[in-house]
Amino acid sequence: MRGAARHLLRQCGAVTRRVLLIVIGALALTACRLDVEVDVVIAPDGTGTVTVHAVADAELVGQVPGLVDDLRFDDAVAAGWTIDGPTTTDTGDVEMTLTHPVSSPQELANVLNSIGPPFTGMAAARTTVDDQTSNAIDGVLTLPNGFESFADADLVAAVGGLPFGDEFAASGTTPAESMSVVFRVALPGELVSTTGTEVDPDVFQWTAPLDGSSVEVTTQTVQRPAEGGSWAGPLATAAMIALIVWIVLAVAFIAFVLGARRKRSHRRARRA
Repeated sequence: MRGAARHLLRQCGAVTRRVLLIVIGALALTACRLDVEVDVVIAPDGTGTVTVHAVADAELVGQVPGLVDDLRFDDAVAAGWTIDGPTTTDTGDVEMTLTHPVSSPQELANVLNSIGPPFTGMAAARTTVDDQTSNAIDGVLTLPNGFESFADADLVAAVGGLPFGDEFAASGTTPAESMSVVFRVALPGELVSTTGTEVDPDVFQWTAPLDGSSVEVTTQTVQRPAEGGSWAGPLATAAMIALIVWIVLAVAFIAFVLGARRKRSHRRARRA
């Protein structure tokens, strides 16, 4: 199994573009423990980052010697991800972090969907009406077919079937027993609605069900003008009115001066 594991890791790096398929498919090879956290942080200007942090426990690493050296992330790097790790901790666990910048809601949705299961149908939006900007993320977290959900058609074709399908079946292990996936979102502005749980100020979290059920991800915020900044609109209007009045008065004064000069010229001409 160890030789097959190394072969699968090389295949994963060569044929798939799914980040979690690289991370989870490469690490979740035994009935050990793998924990994955996905964080989305969006700034007030709409740009932000998506971060995937994965930790495989020492038992898993021990059952697949050479795991760290055999991991391949060429496709992830080509897709714009920055890789930190994998590194081995003092306890023997292996952890790694993948980070991808996003500059628009469309890119955010594409990056989340590229992660693969359990992220399904992820969508993002950012709209501005008058002086208010709304931000939203929607989608579903689900793993309907167990470990099979992580294997796309290219990987199945490359290895001739579901990777380690027999081993998973023999051990009886399930994704829900051997792994966890947590999704957190921090959007700018005031919360409008969410199906998540607030774990930090303005940070909402969902735990993906890995037993075949699903969880709906919905969160929306609105960015309003800064408190105390409501005077800006009326002040700008008043300034514009004052400018118009000043221009009218200036024109009237100039006309008055020119008229007075003409009258004086006429009087002098009559006297002469």
